[in-house]
Amino acid sequence: MTELSRTGDWFQSVATKGWRAVLLAWLVGTALCGNGRPALYAQELASQTSRDSKPPELSGKPSHTARTDTEDTLISPDDLLDVYVLDVPEFSRQYRVSPTGSIAMPLLTEPLNAAGLTPNQLSAVVVEKLRAGGFVSNPQVTVRVMESRVHSVAVTGAVKKPQIYPLFGRTTLLDVLSQAEGLAEDAGTSAVITRGEIALRHLQEEGACQRPEESNSCSPTLRVDLKKLMDSGDPSLNLDLYPGDRVTVQRAGVVYVVGAVNKPGGFTLKDDEEEMTVLKALALAQDARSTAAKTRAVIIRRGTERPAQEEEIPVNLKRVLAGRAPDVTMLRNDILFVPESSTKKAAIRGAEAAIQATIGIVIFSRP
Repeated sequence: MTELSRTGDWFQSVATKGWRAVLLAWLVGTALCGNGRPALYAQELASQTSRDSKPPELSGKPSHTARTDTEDTLISPDDLLDVYVLDVPEFSRQYRVSPTGSIAMPLLTEPLNAAGLTPNQLSAVVVEKLRAGGFVSNPQVTVRVMESRVHSVAVTGAVKKPQIYPLFGRTTLLDVLSQAEGLAEDAGTSAVITRGEIALRHLQEEGACQRPEESNSCSPTLRVDLKKLMDSGDPSLNLDLYPGDRVTVQRAGVVYVVGAVNKPGGFTLKDDEEEMTVLKALALAQDARSTAAKTRAVIIRRGTERPAQEEEIPVNLKRVLAGRAPDVTMLRNDILFVPESSTKKAAIRGAEAAIQATIGIVIFSRP
């Protein structure tokens, strides 16, 4: 009985080092009379168990599951933790970190401070508390972060589903955009990536900032040409993202043409480098109407220093169309207003009335 107990204690001590499968096979072989065939069977069982117990490869895509690499993950208030205590189901469950940063475990006299610790550090705290309370002699504890508001990547701007996505490991820009269901119709050709602390620390540790071809990725703010990324699939543009990063897809520029034109409305710029001029905008609006006061057109522009104030830039469309005045460049959100000419409108109405009257006289005078 004493020998069996000693063997069990030895098994439990070395199991913490990951040798459980080998020792289990050894015990099975020993129990089966100790001859050659059981020993060979035990060796094959240990080998098969070792092969089957390899950890799965990690995916780079955002996921709601906990990450395996927990050394850089700091627990935050409102995080959802999965705490597993080997062979003690009373303690193995999910715990929500309180707003004050603590969790309450059953049978423990006081809550445990969790915020600011890594899962490995919290595991050590739980082990110490369980051992000190006499609940488990040799506790084996695993803590994983299942949900977290801090460990996420924010996708905003011109995407179909802007929101905050959970992220516990490394992913890529294209994967995040796929999670956001792609670009919106008014999306521009560039995305701005704002790095978080985790990304900057990882890039420094990996030495990316010292490599000339990757030094730009260490900048706190990066701009990516989405059109080039989508068209060419250039892997250097598909940047790695980390928890705490923010992706903002900029909206394409829009200019508006209103007033006495044939097709008033807003017209989207194809890319950020496209130049929009008055003549281009007028062509998109299918030219001015015959009643337009072309000499009194104006561009309404928001002030750069005071956005609440508007600036009016006079444009003589008649001279621009004749080539006697420069074609004015329009900025995004500019409004080209082409007013009606009351004189032309009255003259056209008078002419229409005269034509109607003439038609009526002709019809009335027929025999």
